[in-house]
Amino acid sequence: MIYKFCAQTNPGLARDNNEDSAKFDESTGVGILADGMGGYNAGEVASGMATEFINSEMARWLKEAGGQAGPREIHRALEMCVDNANLAIFNAANDIALYSGMGTTLVVAVFHGDILLVGHIGDSRCYRLRQGEFVQITKDHSLLQEQIDAGLLTPEQAAISLNKNLVTRALGVDDSVMLEINDHLVETGDLYLMCSDGLSDMVQDAEISKILEMPTPLEQKAKYLIDAANAHGGRDNITVLLV
Repeated sequence: MIYKFCAQTNPGLARDNNEDSAKFDESTGVGILADGMGGYNAGEVASGMATEFINSEMARWLKEAGGQAGPREIHRALEMCVDNANLAIFNAANDIALYSGMGTTLVVAVFHGDILLVGHIGDSRCYRLRQGEFVQITKDHSLLQEQIDAGLLTPEQAAISLNKNLVTRALGVDDSVMLEINDHLVETGDLYLMCSDGLSDMVQDAEISKILEMPTPLEQKAKYLIDAANAHGGRDNITVLLV
């Protein structure tokens, strides 16, 4: 498999600062996206620490492992890497008053041969477009998702709820965190979208899918997605990472 990556971010129309962050290492198939939270610029600090640390550490580990690492070893390396990033953010939040209470959501992907390992914490998402079928392959760690799972809300009711931003897991807010990791088989022609809720809250899946199906380069698709989120109000920072 040959993978192409593209990431773009935009503050949106309602905020001056951008607390989202995305990084990738195309040579090792690593992509990370984070949506920070916290006062002052602490959200930016948390998301930036997460993407920088995980991207550099996972890329370094994969280069050292060469082609010998299997999914189980990558799975464990990813867990350890995220644990270390979590502790670094948690310690910074406790050591520096301005950063108190900061944290971040996270979605991280490792494309290895024809296997995708995708890990996430919070409500930043990963979607897959395959032969016209657009599906969300992560499940939000959020109050809304718990209410949907319990049958208290329908997905349609959740879409207009005022509690969209209440996540039940975040990186850096405690000294330990649970990363959910799932494996997927990649097929030729697949297109993967990782995004912050600044996209998924603003643009419906059908419109996202329509943009992704356009016969345009990844950079143009990413721009169109951000433009669509802003056209619908741009109430949050918008970040997309396409693979």
